[in-house]
Amino acid sequence: MLRALKNFFTSIKVAIVLLIILIAASILGTLIPQGRSGQEYLVRYGQLGGLLQKLQFTRLYQSFWYIAILALFSLNIIICTLVRLSPKLHRVFRPKCDLNPKSVQVLKVKDRIKMAMAPPAAVQAVKAELGRHHYRVREQAAEKKHCLLARKKILGIFGSDVVHVGLLIILAGGIISGLAGVRGSLTLSENQTLPVPQASFSVRLDKFITEFYPDGSVKDWKSELTIIEGDKPVFQKSVEVNHPMSYKGFVFYQSGYGSDWENPELEVWLKKKSDPGYIKNIRLRIGQPAAVEGEDITLTAVRFLPDFVLDEKNQPSTRSLELNNPAALIRGERAGAEVFSGWIFAKFPDFAQMHQAQESEFKPELKDVKAPQYSVLQTAKDPGVSLIWVGCAVLMLGLFLAFYWPTREIRLVLEESQGKTEIAAGGISAKSREAFQSEFESIMSTLRKTK
Repeated sequence: MLRALKNFFTSIKVAIVLLIILIAASILGTLIPQGRSGQEYLVRYGQLGGLLQKLQFTRLYQSFWYIAILALFSLNIIICTLVRLSPKLHRVFRPKCDLNPKSVQVLKVKDRIKMAMAPPAAVQAVKAELGRHHYRVREQAAEKKHCLLARKKILGIFGSDVVHVGLLIILAGGIISGLAGVRGSLTLSENQTLPVPQASFSVRLDKFITEFYPDGSVKDWKSELTIIEGDKPVFQKSVEVNHPMSYKGFVFYQSGYGSDWENPELEVWLKKKSDPGYIKNIRLRIGQPAAVEGEDITLTAVRFLPDFVLDEKNQPSTRSLELNNPAALIRGERAGAEVFSGWIFAKFPDFAQMHQAQESEFKPELKDVKAPQYSVLQTAKDPGVSLIWVGCAVLMLGLFLAFYWPTREIRLVLEESQGKTEIAAGGISAKSREAFQSEFESIMSTLRKTK
């Protein structure tokens, strides 16, 4: 059973499958807005929104199953690292030096030379030459034979292990952020102040600015924010896309904007059927009656819909939050009694259907609509973010050791032959084999000429 678990957790296939799942889930987490209200998901995705919430895709990075996969992937890395670490430690701290010349000659990079000096002097000459090339040498002697093991950049052996440690630190940061992190969303109108969830301060939107390109498309939007703590402003900053604000571990991202169609300002023209030249320009707020100058009538905007449509129950509703078919429900009153009421349409003024409670020649038309803009901010507190940055640094160090600090090893067996010293040498390098072979040939060439 234990062997089966070990084989499972040391399997490269398992690691690849877990990594693919994590990448796919993270892509979904990027495409699906995180931490919004349940109603917003239902409006945006319909019935699928409810399913996404049940599967925790709307709070992906805090979901149980995502954190469980991170933990499983971490366990896979830990076991793989420990299994492969023991032979590496043995190779570094207890290297084997074989006195048999044949063990050297099986290496891919190899050579055989003779030096015109006795073995003790030859050993010192070889050590000196290897030291000149920054090799550290271990020596073993027995029965008139000497084995020299020369190595440099030995830390390169642990490059992949350092990469694994970096990944583990990053995963630990992700797990901590998932378990203890805070994510939310704030929707603010200008001059509105809201408390930040799970924080001891509030944030106020002082001004929201939308910048446009000459063709009318949105170039950028900015939120000028003030942090309020203890009823006093303590920090101010302009937040825009890719330029968040940080305060006491919380980060505020500009994620969206919109128009507050619950509180629009309507421009309504009041006309008379009997007088084509009669026009009264009236500005209305929802639910606030406005008297018509020179007339004994009062107008009230009861309701506004930015994209008017009749739903399945034949009731007025809005299809979207865009001004595709703006419409307002208008009521006219005289002395507190209703005179007329009905829906008027900005793009289709002839579609207006007025219910006449009293005889009247007035005809309202919807000419323009303006609404205050609101800013949508994503709030996040990631207690594991420092660990993630540390993990990234360790990961980069591991990649450097693995690719740019390859271990080089030269093994030499020296034995006496008729008053001279015969040397069998061979070497290995994890990477940069051509450069290593050139260095190996240079060392051997120098030793050949040594007298």
